[in-house]
Amino acid sequence: MKNILLLGATGSIGNSVLSVIEQNKDILNLYGIAARNNSAKVKTIIKKFSPNHVYLEDQDAYKSTSELFPNTSFLNTDKDLEDLISSEDVDIVISAIVGFAGLKTSFIAANAGKKILIANKESIVAAGDIFMKLADSKGAEIIPIDSEHNAIFQCLPSNKSTKDVNNIIITASGGPFIGTPISELTEVKPEDALNHPNWEMGSKISIDSATLVNKCLELIEARYLFNLNQKYFDLVIHPQSIVHSVVTYVDGSSIAQLSNPNMEVPIANALGGNQKLPISFKDINFSNLDLNFINFPSDRSSLEELARNICDTGGSSGLVFNAANEIAVEYFLKNQIKFSQIYDVIFRTFELIPLSNPADIETLNELNIEARMEAKKVIKSLS
Repeated sequence: MKNILLLGATGSIGNSVLSVIEQNKDILNLYGIAARNNSAKVKTIIKKFSPNHVYLEDQDAYKSTSELFPNTSFLNTDKDLEDLISSEDVDIVISAIVGFAGLKTSFIAANAGKKILIANKESIVAAGDIFMKLADSKGAEIIPIDSEHNAIFQCLPSNKSTKDVNNIIITASGGPFIGTPISELTEVKPEDALNHPNWEMGSKISIDSATLVNKCLELIEARYLFNLNQKYFDLVIHPQSIVHSVVTYVDGSSIAQLSNPNMEVPIANALGGNQKLPISFKDINFSNLDLNFINFPSDRSSLEELARNICDTGGSSGLVFNAANEIAVEYFLKNQIKFSQIYDVIFRTFELIPLSNPADIETLNELNIEARMEAKKVIKSLS
């Protein structure tokens, strides 16, 4: 029985993790969960899975929920959460907290030498140099559960060596505005951008998919996860979201991972390790399969170029990129900037922040605050 700690239990990734656990409850145990303030969802999870420990960041949610479940251990302090993540009883930590907010817990898990199933790409984008070095020094195992990175993980040999890799294709659905130039997206509303044709995701990643920023974040993440120069990776639009990544080797053979859009597939793969976990899934209809692959749009080439430069530069560059994007998405969702201005916020913030090489998480936090303040100044100048 594997004891699982799910960080970000009430989000869309959390939902998929819980489904996989429920379908394999003979070998997977939800040992603990962490959430911010969604007490209604937390109550549902407790009733269904009976986790030993529940961390709730919001004080009011903590008090109101803990009173209803006297036999469950409820936690509320930073020290409580650190102790839970580091507990010897925890076999697997799943990092599913959205955005930069997930950085701290990812660092704690890496420092504890845990097996970490990571969906929080921002931890790696913002702090790849420090995070991956820490994980390596502590013997932590990092397994991606983003569909694209997990696909690469599956296509690599059993020892996960990349020495014979020629190139890797990372696919993108293209989002709800596929084929539409940025110049025609000025007046789109948040509800339009949130209407993803293939995936059911949280609001932040849905907007990132619509802007294609998500694919640039994934490029940076892949550079760190697989320790390969950005030149090895190609970004390709694939509207059907069936082929998630393709690894081509030096002998000319290409290995791809295919599945219908379903986050439970990469999660089950990562949780199973050497064992295949059975889950409910929709079969691919190979007798009527129409797959298309399109070049990354030319009017987003400057965005891709920025991401590739970040891969080469490292240091704080990924942090600034991520911070500017998170602020831009937040303000777009509040109807305070236009869709096309998300790109303006990213590029202009990046120009304003001098880059550095932070050595620790405290410095990263300070730089993140600074970058977000600059992004907000840029937004103010746009209005």
